[in-house]
Amino acid sequence: MGKEVLQEWLIESLRKLNGSANIVEVCKSIWNLHEDDLRRSGDLFYTWQYDVRWAANVLRTQGVMKSVALSPKGRWELA
Repeated sequence: MGKEVLQEWLIESLRKLNGSANIVEVCKSIWNLHEDDLRRSGDLFYTWQYDVRWAANVLRTQGVMKSVALSPKGRWELA
């Protein structure tokens, strides 16, 4: 499993959180939905909370998430 899966999980979590959440809420949601997957993911288990920030940046450049300039401070939002 590669870190690319975090993009899917991030979108899934934001949808479950009504399209907007802070990073702690997003990480809690990902953990609640995918704890078993993360535990079996090898090295990703140790880096996923860092890698989810990478996933957010990718999704922003793709237009899936709003840019930092368009979201309230500390919020991650789907576009």
